[in-house]
Amino acid sequence: MTDPGPARSAAATASAADHEPAVQGDELDGGSRGAPSEHAAGAAAPAGDPVGTTAGDAAAPAGPRTAPHPVSKAAGSGLTPRARVGLLVTLILGSLTSLPALSMDMYLPALPEVADTLGTPAATAQLTLTACLLGLAAGQLVVGPMSDQFGRRRPLLIGMSAYVLASAACALAPTIETLIVCRVVQGLAGAAGIVIARAVVRDMYDGLAMARFFSTLMLIGGLAPILAPVLGGQILRFTDWRGVFLILAGAGVLITVVTARSLPETLPPDGRQKGGVPNALRTMRGLFADRVFTGYLVAGSFSFAALFSYVSASPFVMQEIYGASPQTFSLLFMVNSIGLVAAGQINGKVLVGRVPLDRVLGFGLCMTVTAATALLLLTSGAFGHAGLFPVAAWLCVLMTGMGFVMPNANSQGLMRAPHAAGSASALLGTAQFLVGAVAVPLVGIAGEHTAVPMAVVQLCALTIAVGAFAGLCRPWRSRG
Repeated sequence: MTDPGPARSAAATASAADHEPAVQGDELDGGSRGAPSEHAAGAAAPAGDPVGTTAGDAAAPAGPRTAPHPVSKAAGSGLTPRARVGLLVTLILGSLTSLPALSMDMYLPALPEVADTLGTPAATAQLTLTACLLGLAAGQLVVGPMSDQFGRRRPLLIGMSAYVLASAACALAPTIETLIVCRVVQGLAGAAGIVIARAVVRDMYDGLAMARFFSTLMLIGGLAPILAPVLGGQILRFTDWRGVFLILAGAGVLITVVTARSLPETLPPDGRQKGGVPNALRTMRGLFADRVFTGYLVAGSFSFAALFSYVSASPFVMQEIYGASPQTFSLLFMVNSIGLVAAGQINGKVLVGRVPLDRVLGFGLCMTVTAATALLLLTSGAFGHAGLFPVAAWLCVLMTGMGFVMPNANSQGLMRAPHAAGSASALLGTAQFLVGAVAVPLVGIAGEHTAVPMAVVQLCALTIAVGAFAGLCRPWRSRG
């Protein structure tokens, strides 16, 4: 297996030694040898550097120094090791990765009300979720390469400012068509936070340290799907769905101000891509040419589709089919999200460094496929009429399994592209939201009175994810 295309496209701005960390990470993700894993963890920071210890790497042996990752040049740009791992910076990155949950989960309990207020069928109301997903997918393709070329801060602040305006416009939308358009714009703008947060993590970390930090972000970002539906359900006691969007606009203002004041630039000028759009297209083509990167992209994308089919269908499944109130639905959604966060923390604090990342990813995929199979049997009536709590229990198992799948799929994919983190993050995120957007209309294709389409979409998506992971990533083989 040769080095991924982006590493070759960056040859003009990086020495041959700069490719070394990519090889370390490549050996790491196969999990075939212990030494490369330790070495990759040490490569994120030299011994004594607080970057390694703050992310939970204190126990990892500090391997010999290798040729520096381009982020090592960030010292000249005012980014100190302490600033990289400060609590406030970590919270900012977690908040930015929470934007999809803030934009959708807080809005979920209001979906039936949107359909009633605007006089539209449930399937059309669900298109407001699809619209936001499509915006998030397309926006990442634009913002990712821009952040590789112009740095992380400028595109991020522009995108967050636009997110605030789009959220306010959603609150004022008079028709379902206008709301759908505003949701597309909201997704386009919110994409900046998601893709750049991942790119910043890739700027700062490599190997096991990056996998651990992604799990830390999952703890912070996981609070959003836990709290957002509950908060949305409570907001609906005092206002309507328009008030939900006004609160989203306020949250966007807060995140934008704190980001502008406290998030440093992590990509120095001498580490940025040159050549504009043609070079960005070459970089992305090189990424797609990397079979292993494509495998992680497909596995992560279709896993996300299974997750989002649950997100989009659960308000109708829980409330319309099984009779849960908006508050009960919010509590069940919270429990499922706690399972997702707990699995992410087990992954980052216990398994990373002890179990090969591919093995944990494979376990998570098996767990989710089992849950999807059980859900299909329950919702199709194979065991008679299924009540609310058996269905909710297996949905919790599915969400918990995602905590082992998503952080490892993303970190393994990003390790393939050390010199084009923005473009790699954009492709990973775009694929996830694009496939998720396609899944949303399918879960309601048979109407509001059956949960079978949701279970079918989940099982099919996860089967494709398993096939891509096994056929393209080939985790049983060493990639050193």
